[in-house]
Amino acid sequence: MPVLHRLKALLDKSRGLDFLAPLALRLYLAPVFWLAGTSKLNDRWLPNENTVAWFGNAEWGLGLPMPWVMVALAAYTEVLGAIALLLGGFVRLFAIPLMITMLVALFTVHWENGWQAIADPSFCLFNCADAQAAALRLDQARELLRTHGQYDWLTEQGSFAVLNNGIEFAATYFVMLLTLFFTGAGRYLSLDFWAARRIQAQAAVS
Repeated sequence: MPVLHRLKALLDKSRGLDFLAPLALRLYLAPVFWLAGTSKLNDRWLPNENTVAWFGNAEWGLGLPMPWVMVALAAYTEVLGAIALLLGGFVRLFAIPLMITMLVALFTVHWENGWQAIADPSFCLFNCADAQAAALRLDQARELLRTHGQYDWLTEQGSFAVLNNGIEFAATYFVMLLTLFFTGAGRYLSLDFWAARRIQAQAAVS
C-alpha cells in the first residue's frame, strides 16, 4: 500500500502540468482549421468558386442549399476558430460551431466511406470488404509502376496509399474539440485564463 500511496502522490503532482494537455490540443487543431478555412476562400477572402460549386452541386457535390453562404459560414468558422484556438480565447464558445462543422463534414462527406481515412485491411473496423478491394488495387498499381514506371523515384517521398476518405479524421477532431469544450483553453498559456483571473479579481474587490 505505501507504494500505491507514493504512486498516487506522484501522479497528483503531475496535475501541476495539466495545462499542457489543452495547450497541445489547441496547437494541434489550430493549423488544421486554419488550412481548412483558408482553402475555401479566394485571395480576396471570399468563398472560392470551386468550393461553392462543390457545396451546391447535387450530382457530384454536396447538394447543399445557399452554397455561397454555407461556404462562407464554414470557412470563417474554421479561420476564426483557428485564431481562437491559437490564442486560447473564447475556446469553449468556438468549440461549439467547430464541432457542428465537423458533424456536417462527417455526415455529408465522409459517412458513406466508413471509418478509415486511408484504406488498410490490416486495421479494419468497418467496410472491410472495401478496404481489401482497395489493397488489391493498390498492389496491382504498384506492380504496374514497378514494371512500366520509375517506382523508386515515385515513392522516394513516401509510399502510395488509397484514400478512403472515411470519418476517421472528422471524428477525431470532434472528440478533441469536445474535450476542449469541457476543459477550456487551459491555465497560464491562454487568454481565457487571464481574462477569468481578471474578472475574479475585480469581483473580489467589488
